[in-house]
Amino acid sequence: MFDIIIRGGTIIDGSGKPMFKSDIGIKDDEISKMEDLSNEQAEYEIDAQGKYVTPGFIDTNNHSDTKWRIFSDPNLKSLVYQGITTIIGGNCGSSLAPLDNSEMIKSIRKWLDITKININWVSIKDFLEEVKKVNLPVNFGTLIGHSTVRRGIVGDSLKDLEDIELEEMKKIIAKAFKEGAVGLSTGLVYSHAKLASQRELQELAKLVSRKKRIFTAHIRDESSNILESIDEVIKIAQKTGARLQISHLKIMGEKNWSFMDDVLNKIENAKEKGVDIGFDVYPYTATGSVLYTFLPDWVSRGGRKLMIGRLKDSRIRKKIIKEMKKDNIDYGNIIVSVYSFDNTVIRRTIKDVAKSQEKGIEDAVIDLLIASNGQITTITKVLSEENLNKVIKHPLSIISSNGAGYGISHKSSGDLVHPRDFGSFPKVLYDFVKRKNLLEWEDAINKMTGKPAKRFNIKKRGIIQKGYFADVVVIDPETIKDNATIDKPYQYSTGIDYVIVNGKIVVENGEYTETRNGEIISN
Repeated sequence: MFDIIIRGGTIIDGSGKPMFKSDIGIKDDEISKMEDLSNEQAEYEIDAQGKYVTPGFIDTNNHSDTKWRIFSDPNLKSLVYQGITTIIGGNCGSSLAPLDNSEMIKSIRKWLDITKININWVSIKDFLEEVKKVNLPVNFGTLIGHSTVRRGIVGDSLKDLEDIELEEMKKIIAKAFKEGAVGLSTGLVYSHAKLASQRELQELAKLVSRKKRIFTAHIRDESSNILESIDEVIKIAQKTGARLQISHLKIMGEKNWSFMDDVLNKIENAKEKGVDIGFDVYPYTATGSVLYTFLPDWVSRGGRKLMIGRLKDSRIRKKIIKEMKKDNIDYGNIIVSVYSFDNTVIRRTIKDVAKSQEKGIEDAVIDLLIASNGQITTITKVLSEENLNKVIKHPLSIISSNGAGYGISHKSSGDLVHPRDFGSFPKVLYDFVKRKNLLEWEDAINKMTGKPAKRFNIKKRGIIQKGYFADVVVIDPETIKDNATIDKPYQYSTGIDYVIVNGKIVVENGEYTETRNGEIISN
């Protein structure tokens, strides 16, 4: 007898191959049979007639760890209701381990007030043990944050790494790989990582390559200097042989949108020359960004303390404002989404804040940053829908959320979270498969399951196949839809009828069961 039989569904197996009809038998935590099971019985049966049965979705660019969601609200309902069964944290240069000293946790303070959290681990091994104790409803793995480790070596020093420091950094990363980290992430746009040299990044990427892990890159500039930023990370991969994944590929600012074809040509040419390269994308034209990343690049170079000092210096402030007025960022239409210093400015545009405070838009930006010590997150409509269509369709892309898991109850915090936290994966199916007809169902599911599993070397997941872990989603193709919007983000997706994680039902008939059966993913 099986634990679960899924009967009569149309299987989209995650490989990209054409859909087909089959029953699925699940025993313990794995798929044990895929054939006609009409003569078999199970403790629980799912009628999937008229439904699509797919692997659980894999979100390789998730921030539920560095936004502390895995500890503050481990149900992660907004992810589960999307059909997500596996998340990878430690993205964009910041991770929750290793934490060899007190400096290292500072890399997450752009998203979180670190004075309000408690850490009782140092190593990746100990961190993953703590995550295991939480019993997440999804599987969890982590990258190592480059900025996290770098801070542990040099603190806020304005310097290139000396040889002995670089060797120490490599030793920390090698140990973290041995303890299960799936790769190394960089966040080169952020203040501390701006100081990282090509030499430093190439040396670390060589280690990543030798250990057969993945090297993910939040590139230095996603606007006017995007071509140079793409060249930089491609060069690292070419020189080192590292498997390169560009994080949330996008171009900000209408003036720069025309660069997308050149960006994709560079990526395609690198692939043709043997670089193992890919990228992820979230399906929205609005970014969810830390406010200071919109400033002229030099302002935040060297870390938060120096940045705040520059913003407070009246002479330097004039220079910053002058450059802000010349660049192509529409600062006025940036929406404040998370700002712990003053909840009254949340959901308002910078233009509105500036008007109410009787000051210029650029002054308002600077004053908000000073008051919050740089900890302010925004939502900004600065991406092109045409470019979004191109990157989602592209054969080298995979789907991610670049978000975190929340419950609807978080609305009471006042935070304006990004709709991607609630809707990324169903939005692709509703918007790009059903409405726009830009992707076939098989291609879209492959970008959410089999392809990310292969890119991140997540074993026995991402494909519906005998002997693989039973991470399975049953989708109603008629009702699948994201419901979250920028104005009303706290709305769960619909049309995900069942979610099974490691053989246990986490969503049943569209309702969360409170079952938390996730496992730790490690390489």
